[in-house]
Amino acid sequence: MEIWRSQNVGDIAIKMTPAGGGRLEVYLDGVKIFDRKDEGGKYPEMNRVNELKMLVGDKIFEIDEAREKGQ
Repeated sequence: MEIWRSQNVGDIAIKMTPAGGGRLEVYLDGVKIFDRKDEGGKYPEMNRVNELKMLVGDKIFEIDEAREKGQ
């Protein structure tokens, strides 16, 4: 399930890919933002996917801001 995509060259795409045994964990910059086991064994519904998208968008914004300040 893709949760982030940009058409701009150099931007990133982030995908959630289930692992063996139905395990699904999503990490953002080393921090776990989703764990199927912690969510009662359910895959994320659209509301939860949208929350994850917002977290990813916020992180990308932080990275872009830091790059601009560092230039």
